[in-house]
Amino acid sequence: MTNPPAKGHSEKIIATNPSRSNYTINECVEAGLVLTGTEVKSLRMQSPNLRDAFVETTSRSGGFEAWLVNMNIAPYSHGNIWNHEPLRRRKLLLHAHQISKIHGAIIQKGLTAIPTKLYFKKGLVKVEISLGKGRKRHDKRDALRKKADQRDIDRAVKRH
Repeated sequence: MTNPPAKGHSEKIIATNPSRSNYTINECVEAGLVLTGTEVKSLRMQSPNLRDAFVETTSRSGGFEAWLVNMNIAPYSHGNIWNHEPLRRRKLLLHAHQISKIHGAIIQKGLTAIPTKLYFKKGLVKVEISLGKGRKRHDKRDALRKKADQRDIDRAVKRH
């Protein structure tokens, strides 16, 4: 029997991005998020919408900043007039070399940076950023066909 994870060290997944099947994922990076108090409370109560979210890099003096755009966190139900704006841009907490790597992949390679998973880790909200290239319709069909074929092979092997 395995030991349960230490208290506070488990990952509670809040949301996953359903559009992951629309991309061929090359690489993943974990990042922190700058959030307000009502956003964290809202995340603990209900899941956000990552469907249309993407990562944008902007230049600043001496480097770049990474921002998470179009992630919808519903307003906190017990909030007051200081409640957060649901679709505001949220700053990503990454090292400078990680941001420049993401920026280079977006600009030079034509990749897209999307959030694929949002979760709590040691009480902090983390987001998994994936770099990938968008799939065409025929690529999606091929991927589904391969997945179905592999499932059939696994069933046949399991039977015999």
